[in-house]
Parts: sequence; structure tokens; C-alpha cells
Amino acid sequence: MLGTKNMKLLLCRNISKLGIVGDIVNVSPGYGRNYLLPRGLATEPTDANKRKLAKARLFAEQERLEERKMVEALAKRLDEVEVTVRARANEEGVLYGSVGPREIAAALVEEGHPVHMDQIVLDAPIRHLDNVAVTVKFADDLTSTVKVWVVREKTDGDDDEEDEEEAAEARKAGTEAGTYDHRPEAD
Repeated sequence: MLGTKNMKLLLCRNISKLGIVGDIVNVSPGYGRNYLLPRGLATEPTDANKRKLAKARLFAEQERLEERKMVEALAKRLDEVEVTVRARANEEGVLYGSVGPREIAAALVEEGHPVHMDQIVLDAPIRHLDNVAVTVKFADDLTSTVKVWVVREKTDGDDDEEDEEEAAEARKAGTEAGTYDHRPEAD
């Protein structure tokens, strides 16, 4: 492989999924030269640069510890949570679509739990009315399980209107079909 040698850089800012200020990271040369260095997100890992960023690193570590404590408290709170997601379904309980991470995260946020849809772990979208244990992953070593109830959406007024519209369309289609049948016309 060409150019597989990594480049060592000292991070000047916290970068998600890469590191915090003061970390020395190995990145591909293209990522380092074309993204990190021009934007001032990283620099060469010299002793002078390390000393310059030492105070920022202490602050970033402290901030990271406080954030971790908050996330641990949220994960502990979520272990007891049950959330309801309403969805349209047929008589057999099969959904007209599916319930995925977006709907589950929205229901949790609505109840006051700051969860992002990227944190919801589903093997497959939920396609039936059911109750499902869903994992919320905050970090590799920090997860929580939430019980999600998928229930039929109540649309009393909408269902009546839709039923009437469907019936009217069926009557119209039946009338039109009757004009095209092959019975002899009476004169």
C-alpha cells in the first residue's frame, strides 16, 4: 500500500472520536495535512508545544470528568425509564412503516432525557406493536436499557374521514367499472 505511514500530531482542540487537547495521535498524512493542520486543530508534537497546551489539557480532562459524571447519572436514570411511541398500524399490529432510533430518541427527549438518536442501538427497526428493551449506548463501557412500548396511534377523527374517503373511492370505482362491463345495453 502506498502512503500507509501514519503521522503523529499534537491535538490543540478536543476532537470527537480522536482525542482531547494535548493528546498525541496517529492520523493518516492526508487527514493531518489537509484537515487538522490548516484548521489549527493540531500541531507538531514538540516539547514547547506540549508545554504550551499543558494547561488546556488539564482543563479538558476536568471537563471530561464532569461530563462523564453527568452521563453516568443519566444512564442510571434511564435504566428505570419506560417510554411510549405511537405509530399507525393495521388490525394485526403490523406498523405502516417502522419505529427507529429517531422516534425513540424523540420520545425520550420529550420526557426530559437528553438522548441523541446516534446513541440508540437497535438490531433492526421495530415493525410491530410490541414492547422492546432498547439499549442506549453513551460510551463503550456505559450503556443503559430503556423499555419502549410501541402502541397504536389514536386517530379517531382521521380514521373516520379516511374510511369515508376510501368508501367513496370504492363506490366511484365500482360505478365506473359497471359502465365498462360487457352486458348488452338496453335501448
